[in-house]
Parts: sequence; C-alpha cells; structure tokens
Amino acid sequence: MKKHFLILIISLPILTGCNRTKYVSDTKEESMLPQTSYADTLTKHIKPFKPELPTIGLLMFNGVLQSEVIATSDVFSKPTKDGMQLFNVISIAQSKSPITTEEGMHFIPDYTFENCPTITALFVPSAYDMYAQVHNKTIVDFIREKNRETQYTVSNCAGAQLIGKSGIADGHKIVTWIGGGAQLQRDYPNLKVQNDSLITFVEDGKFSSSNGNLASYISALNLLEKMTTQEHRKFVESYLYLDRLQNWKD
Repeated sequence: MKKHFLILIISLPILTGCNRTKYVSDTKEESMLPQTSYADTLTKHIKPFKPELPTIGLLMFNGVLQSEVIATSDVFSKPTKDGMQLFNVISIAQSKSPITTEEGMHFIPDYTFENCPTITALFVPSAYDMYAQVHNKTIVDFIREKNRETQYTVSNCAGAQLIGKSGIADGHKIVTWIGGGAQLQRDYPNLKVQNDSLITFVEDGKFSSSNGNLASYISALNLLEKMTTQEHRKFVESYLYLDRLQNWKD
C-alpha cells in the first residue's frame, strides 16, 4: 500500500505540469520573463507592413546566397530598445514561386516585381553563377526602375554585376567579391571598380557595395546608421552578438 501511495505522489507534478496552459520556466532567469500563452508565441513576433515606415527591399532569385539576404533582414528587422518597429523588411522576386537558394533552402517571396510597393532601399545580392541573372532583362529592368524611387541602392558580392548591367551606378565607386573586380571592370568600364583585395565596403552617393557573404552585415549596418542613429546601430550590433564574433578566438 505504501509503495502505491509513493508512486501516486511522484506522478502528480508530472500530470499537472503537462496540463499547464502557460509556459512556466524552471530556471530562475527565465521565470522572470513575461508568461505568455502558446498562441501568443506564434504571432507576437510578426511585424505588420506599415506604410508610414521606410521599406527595405531584398531582391531574391534562384541560386541566391542566403547570407546576403539574411544579413540585411537581421539588421533592419530589429526593433528599438523600446521595442518599436522602425522598418518594413520585404523580399522580392520575379514571381511568387519559391526561391531555391545556393544552400538548398526554399524561400517564398513577399512580393513580385508587379506588386512590389515603394521601397526606400534596395539590396541586390549575388549567386555563385550570375549568368542567368545578368541576362534576365526583367530583373535588370526592375533594378533600373526601382532605382528611380530608392534613396539607397546596395549591392553585395557579385550583385555588383547586376548594378553594372543596369547602368544605374555608372561613374560611381563599387566593389565586388574578392577576386572579381578585374572582370567587373572589363564588363562594365563605366563603373569605378575598387580593389577588392583591399576594400571590403565602399559608399558613393546613394550607392554602396561590399564583398558579400558576412561582409553584407557591414553594408547593412552602415546604411542602418545613416537611416537611424549610431546609438541604434550599436544596439543592433549588441542584439546580434557581433562583438562576440569580432572578438572570437580559437
């Protein structure tokens, strides 16, 4: 009889714990967090499109390098210290069909070229093989058209080839992936291509560019500071733990 009574007592916390409707942490640190229902956790981080906010457009196409899309969304989607949304961050592609990245993941774009809203800044990423994109008149025309309304146009890595093809940055400084500058200059002699072995990021008027990959964080953070404040940039850097990445050692 005593043995059965002991089993019942041990089982009670397990049974009651499984029926809790709110998350309660077992650690002291997490128990200080606001307790929200499971349903809230599914929706509270969704940021609505607010027409009054600046809109950051992330161009996507098949074969795109994920890091160059994620870096920008990482930086501009972060709120202020007070939790305020500062930007709309949207992805744009030629159609609503899922985009397959270089890394094999599938992203569904928010907008197409036809229904894309007015954007404040356009980020043009890259792929390892840009032939299809550079020879896609629809993509090139979209970049050219959107550049008429943007305050800022940014390329990362071989996205500079699309900028060169569109002709929108003729006469401006630009940098591309490490090792790609000589070919970029031959293909688009009107660009002022910088030495990619020495320069990671360059800005010239409304145009800026980087070597791409994780250097895409540099172009995003630089523009973030221009559009907000240095204080907010530092807040986002700390939010992303970039200081730990910079100070990391083997």
